[in-house]
Amino acid sequence: MTPPRTSAAWDISFLRVGALATAAGTAVAVPVAGLIAGWSDAAGVLVGAAIVTAFFVVSGVVIAWAGRIDDTFTLPAALGMFFVKAVILFGLLNALPEDGWLDRRTLAFTIVAGALLWSGVQLRWVWTRQLYYVTPPVPPSSPRSDAGARPDPETPAERG
Repeated sequence: MTPPRTSAAWDISFLRVGALATAAGTAVAVPVAGLIAGWSDAAGVLVGAAIVTAFFVVSGVVIAWAGRIDDTFTLPAALGMFFVKAVILFGLLNALPEDGWLDRRTLAFTIVAGALLWSGVQLRWVWTRQLYYVTPPVPPSSPRSDAGARPDPETPAERG
């Protein structure tokens, strides 16, 4: 049996805001890291920011896709994506050589900082949106649009 499709709109506009915030932070952090700690650290910042952005974009798209199918699929999709990203990140960090072209420690710290930044973007996005747990009722029609409608018997003019 195919689950029913939801009519809820899955808005992933936070991805643009998160990507812009990451780009702004990266534009400042890369030259600072390069001048203070070296260019392998700057490369770590750049690659870390790209990894975090890619991970959050993929997760957002997959969770929205799952939610469009049925709302009950969003939690399994989110947990599944978290597991997949953790395995990929673990493999990536272990595959990098200790004395490679980028600093692994800076990469790891950048990933943590980027995840915190993206989490803040998502929190602000949720807190500033008008989200409903149920579909809101249809607003009543205005008196001007109901020109031929009968007046309400409880209006002050008719109470007596």
